Amino acid sequence: MPEQPMPQSVATSQPGLAPDPSTQAQQVDFLEYWKAGTREIKTFRGHSQGVWAVAYSPDSQTLASGGADRFVRIWDMETGRLLKSLRGHTEDIRAALFTADGQTVITGSADRTIRMWNLNTGEPTKLLFTRYDHAVVSLSPSPDGLMLARGTQNKDIKIWEITTGTELMTLLGKDPYDHHWSVCVAFSPDGLHLASGSDIGKVKLWEVLPSGEEKIVHNGHWIDLEDDESTEYRGFYVDDAGTFQQPMEYWIGAMIFTPDGKILVTGSRDTTIKLFEMPTLKEVRTLKGHGQWVRSLAISPDGKVLVSASDDETIKLWDLTNGRHFRTLKGHTDAVRCVVFSPDGLRLVSASWDRTLKLWEGGAASST
Repeated sequence: MPEQPMPQSVATSQPGLAPDPSTQAQQVDFLEYWKAGTREIKTFRGHSQGVWAVAYSPDSQTLASGGADRFVRIWDMETGRLLKSLRGHTEDIRAALFTADGQTVITGSADRTIRMWNLNTGEPTKLLFTRYDHAVVSLSPSPDGLMLARGTQNKDIKIWEITTGTELMTLLGKDPYDHHWSVCVAFSPDGLHLASGSDIGKVKLWEVLPSGEEKIVHNGHWIDLEDDESTEYRGFYVDDAGTFQQPMEYWIGAMIFTPDGKILVTGSRDTTIKLFEMPTLKEVRTLKGHGQWVRSLAISPDGKVLVSASDDETIKLWDLTNGRHFRTLKGHTDAVRCVVFSPDGLRLVSASWDRTLKLWEGGAASST
């Protein structure tokens, strides 16, 4: 489709994170900064199996990570030292984030639970689950830090109150015959909407409060072939040794809003990244460059730089103003499952199936 001019983003904080305590992020043109150079400056080793998720603390002092070894690992950013290993989950940890005050880490797991951990004591403080829950795949906090949405291997989306652990609402689509999973969720920066992505590549937009109503259903990454209306084409998951009987080629692996809330960005198993204009979900652009499943997305505080991580073992940086790819980071030796910006936007951390985390820094290299 023809390219259209992209709106500029001006906000300086990521949804779900505490406001940047410094003003440095507001003074940096992150497109120029990350175009000037990028280098790997540290590797964190300690996980015994592949890593699914990593999160930056709001003060940038610590990292939290989780993966197939079922431990939540807490790291010191300055030294790279492993501070704590928190035990409690019984299956892969698929999602991790800090609360806005930096005192609590929230993790979601394939064991069907969400756990909240006190960082000072290392003890779990709350356990969120319901009788009919399925494997938790993604978590998204509301911008005010009061609510938590989760995507799972089930069709429903649940939203919880973080402070009390109370279940606030369940979001269900209008089509009673749509049983595809809502695997990916993301709150809009204004907190009014929630976006969800399914295992067949469709994108939905929900009004959070007061109605919890499904507003828009978009085909997203899914290609509707006119000569094939079979459900087999769309794919069917069989929980047999964790494998796909029929691969779902358009499974959405990641979604994120630009800080100004004008664009929703999604990444898929079809190897593409798509940009949708809010609030209509009109498709603006498709970005191509990865060779395998796009698993994670991050956007710089000024909304100019998009970072994508993929099973093709690479991390790619894109200019969101025109959709052009300008840098590829290679350092991991297996699939890259998560990538996040530091709160000030000057660093990146990636998590990989090679069992490591890597810290990347932008800007021109020092002569020393």
